[in-house]
Amino acid sequence: MDFGGADDILFERSGHAGIVTLNRPAALNAVNHRMVRALTRALAAWEADAAVRLVVIRAEGRAFSAGGDILDIYEAGRAGDPPFDFFADEYRLNAAIARFPKPYVALINGIVMGGGVGVSFHGSHRVMTGNAVFAMPEVGIGFFPDVGGSHFLSRLPGGFGLYLALTGNRIRHGDACAFGLATHSVPADDLPALLRRLCETGDADASLAVDARAVAAETEDAVMDAIARHFAHDTLDGVLGSLAADGGEWANAMHATLMARSPTSLRVTFRQIRTGATLTMDDCMRMEFRILSRMLVGHDFYEGIRAAIIDKKSTPHWRPAALDAVAQADVDAYFAPPAGGDLSLQ
Repeated sequence: MDFGGADDILFERSGHAGIVTLNRPAALNAVNHRMVRALTRALAAWEADAAVRLVVIRAEGRAFSAGGDILDIYEAGRAGDPPFDFFADEYRLNAAIARFPKPYVALINGIVMGGGVGVSFHGSHRVMTGNAVFAMPEVGIGFFPDVGGSHFLSRLPGGFGLYLALTGNRIRHGDACAFGLATHSVPADDLPALLRRLCETGDADASLAVDARAVAAETEDAVMDAIARHFAHDTLDGVLGSLAADGGEWANAMHATLMARSPTSLRVTFRQIRTGATLTMDDCMRMEFRILSRMLVGHDFYEGIRAAIIDKKSTPHWRPAALDAVAQADVDAYFAPPAGGDLSLQ
């Protein structure tokens, strides 16, 4: 089936299922604009097709998706043409997945970050294997956890969502299941059989009842307690002060991690996650587009990509370089409506 994604994203019908395959393994299935538009068209067609009872999204290669196509974004921005349209279409797709009326089953094997999270974690069934690794590392490159991070991270208990958003730390399937980020865990070797069962029955819940396995959380209780204690503060300065006062090895490591991040991104992300807990998914996407509209014409996002991707592990030079230099008015500006108006989700 051809919805215009070329070879980057493939579509097929098998039995009762519409199957989506991310097909850029050499690029770790980084999501580009062509893929976003094709998946949007496919979902609209399959929503209207009574023969399609569910949608399955999977990926070729060793990663589900490492995120958005950062190099395309960098090159466009540095050329003076920030890709607002890509992000607008991506955010509309994230919202459309969240409201999709049929089961939407993501089979997540390998790394899932950023844009890959956006096309998987808003669906009804999020299946992770023991090989899966989840992260939202955007603050580390001067950005913010977008693609709906405002919505799903803000709803995690015990400060865990704020911890993931600010540190960018990785978790595996046990922690993801414990916090409801993943709905099921299935051994990687069982994915082909699960896919066949989904296609044959069109019943996501019954199929997963056969293949899903109980898994334990990977993070120790003592660390979970520390996360809840330190990341429950009402201000970013409170979080940092709590970590600094702790003096323990884990707390010192987390404090050092945060202090290496973009000060602007830290302050914006803290407010984003706290605000997202009170918003609907659609309103979260509108808020994220407001933030995005400022990030794309700023400095730190491109500097973060340069340091991490272009020049490979060099030290980024954030502007401003200190948290105290990020004024409240500067943060407020990221949450104001953009000049072109708020994102339309239609």
